[in-house]
Amino acid sequence: MNKGPRSARNDRKKGVGRNYWMFVESPENYEIIKEMGLTVFGMGPKYRRRVERMSPNDRVLFYVKGIRKWPATATIASHGFEDDSPVFKPMTRGEKFNHRVKLAPDIVLDEPDYIDAMLIAPRLEYLKRWAPEDWPLAFFDRLHLLPQKDFRLIEAEMERITKKSQN
Repeated sequence: MNKGPRSARNDRKKGVGRNYWMFVESPENYEIIKEMGLTVFGMGPKYRRRVERMSPNDRVLFYVKGIRKWPATATIASHGFEDDSPVFKPMTRGEKFNHRVKLAPDIVLDEPDYIDAMLIAPRLEYLKRWAPEDWPLAFFDRLHLLPQKDFRLIEAEMERITKKSQN
């Protein structure tokens, strides 16, 4: 389901958003988020401080590890909050994803259109400190603060694909 422009994206163009985040998820957890309409994201206690830094109109890029692809962007629609209701399957015993933000999806690509990170990642500013062959190690953690330039490069590619599929 490709989604076209929305008001949050128009706000972004006016420079309202402050930070550009990347959420790294497993294919299984991304499917759970997608089934929920990309409306909420949860992280564990390790990420509490970063979740507290998130603000409405910050932008989010989803990265799916394992398949090394970017499938979607969203705009953060709330400040961080805590909620103990289950979101994801825990990978370890007692793992919780109770530090959350609400999201408004911007671009959600169909699976065949996901952006292949193998093609774009080597051009990202965020990865300059990594050896080219080791760039996937930079995305090991679940949450990253990206340079605006990198976010826009990937989102522009998503927009190009979305426009192409609408024609």
